[in-house]
Amino acid sequence: MATAMNRDQIATVLDAHRRWLRREADGERANLNLADLNGIDLSEADLRQARLVGARMARARLRNANLAGADLFCIDLRQADISHADLSNTNLRGARMRAADCTEANLHGADLRVGSLITAIRPADSDPGTALDRDGATTRRGRSAHSPTDLTGTVLRQAILTQANLTGGCLQNADLSRSVLVRTNLSYTRLNGANLSGAILTGACLRKADLIGTRLADCDLSEADLTDAQFSRSLDSLGLEVQRIIFEHERWIQSFGARGARADLDGADLRRSDLRGVDLSAASLRGVLLSEAALTGAQLIMADLSGADLEDTNLADADLSGANLSYARLRGCDLSRSRLGPAEIKDISGKPTGRVWTANLLGADLRDAVLLGCCLNSANLSEAQVDQADFEGADLTGAKMPRPVMAQVIAGGLRV
Repeated sequence: MATAMNRDQIATVLDAHRRWLRREADGERANLNLADLNGIDLSEADLRQARLVGARMARARLRNANLAGADLFCIDLRQADISHADLSNTNLRGARMRAADCTEANLHGADLRVGSLITAIRPADSDPGTALDRDGATTRRGRSAHSPTDLTGTVLRQAILTQANLTGGCLQNADLSRSVLVRTNLSYTRLNGANLSGAILTGACLRKADLIGTRLADCDLSEADLTDAQFSRSLDSLGLEVQRIIFEHERWIQSFGARGARADLDGADLRRSDLRGVDLSAASLRGVLLSEAALTGAQLIMADLSGADLEDTNLADADLSGANLSYARLRGCDLSRSRLGPAEIKDISGKPTGRVWTANLLGADLRDAVLLGCCLNSANLSEAQVDQADFEGADLTGAKMPRPVMAQVIAGGLRV
């Protein structure tokens, strides 16, 4: 359980740590293991070699802070400002850094592999590692029995990640543009939708990495290890018939049904496809195979995706208003900031009729799904499986959910 600390207590710890760094007799190494420091401002603080195992520091300010060599195992740094900070040689295994700002941060030699807290932290004079599981074997596409380091949507522009180990980490939709990834281990990482434009990848290891929908403009991959890396299936590679159907559907949408034809892609195999920004609103996609696809920003308003396989699909910022996802497989799907609220029904001229169509997720499998900031207003989630789903910041106003699940939501058990 996190330990709440007031400002005076934190100031005392920092002052003693400064003396410890100077090797003064009355100094003491900072031990902030499991501390509740959400929203704290520690900009320019000197926290070299500090202990912050399992600390809660969501939305904290650590700009220009020096955390070199610190133990940040399983720390919560979601939405934190860590720009220009020194995180070199830190232990960041299992850290939650979703949507953090690490612009120009120094993560040279940092360890960002999987890791999870499994028991209480021992007293300060003991080795916290004895109470933690620091192994965790990596499995398919970075999944493990433990928690991968979460860098989803993290800003790492021009960050230094030389010789860092990110094996099995999740960097989906992360911004790594112009970052330095020399001899960085990115094996098994999920980089679906990430921006690596202009990144330096000399000697980087990307074995079995998910590079579906990853932007690689101005990247020299000649000296990177891409063994068994997964790349997108572009629209051009899906076959002429699929291309024709999508083209005709977009004409149908733009002309309000006067030209083209509604897409019927029921049961189509579109796995690992790069369909970012595609408009398949009102399309028939029943039972479609879209697992591991890149669909960020896609328009799927009132689309019929009932029974579809969307496991590990990237649907961040997609518009699924009024969509039918009943009994769809959405396990591990990223629905961050997506819209699953009611759709406004319009007539053939495009004018509102005053009626709405609610999104249907009846019986959908949402286990391990990320619904950060997702709009689920009035959505039907009856019988849905939501174990380990992340609903943080989601709008569940008027949503229909099973009573036991809603009780967990109200209690904060599902991280709303």
